[in-house]
Amino acid sequence: MDVIEAIKTRKSIRGFRPSPIDRSVLRTILEISTRAPSILNTQPWEFAVITGKALENIKRENVEMFLAGKATPAEHLVSAWPKDSVYRRRQVEIGMQLFSLMNIARDDTEKRAQWAQRGLRYFDAPAVIILLLDRKLTESGALFDMGAMAQTLCLAAVSFGLGTCIEVQGVSYPTVIRKYAHVPESKRIIAAIAIGYPDKDFPANKLASARESIDNITTWCGFE
Repeated sequence: MDVIEAIKTRKSIRGFRPSPIDRSVLRTILEISTRAPSILNTQPWEFAVITGKALENIKRENVEMFLAGKATPAEHLVSAWPKDSVYRRRQVEIGMQLFSLMNIARDDTEKRAQWAQRGLRYFDAPAVIILLLDRKLTESGALFDMGAMAQTLCLAAVSFGLGTCIEVQGVSYPTVIRKYAHVPESKRIIAAIAIGYPDKDFPANKLASARESIDNITTWCGFE
């Protein structure tokens, strides 16, 4: 697949078929993803790739923790978006579009909770890739590199007919992930990437998120 086509067609997938992914395919995707650029070639990324019984255990315990109202500190904090900012507006808009596709009313707390549980189950993907960062490194320097690698991974997945969804929600309970994926305390859990073959009939997968016009976010200099 042409790289530009992959960039244009990649989107977050929130409904997957149960078909397993061959380990060799996942390995190839990881190898491609590590060709991403990093500051001074530091290559700060590490992975835990989870499927099968271990993944089912994580999904189950994530949901159990959620329903019990338990909280464990996430190891990567996402900054809050200012309430009256364009960033918050974009977040709200895509949430409204998703809930509309899934027929979830704003005041339907039960369906909203069920949707949250889907995220904690990695949208029922057959595999998940957990992104790890050595605690020796500061997030401020390494997260740019981790983002470049994650995008490269997701684009590579498209070429294999796979869909992905990058999730911070999926690492809300790091103690659960450490328990079943044997992640040492020396590694910080940054994010999860759900990966699998897309369910084309799943309503949320019909969403194509909008992008801001280049005219609104670009300053051109020296082109006069």
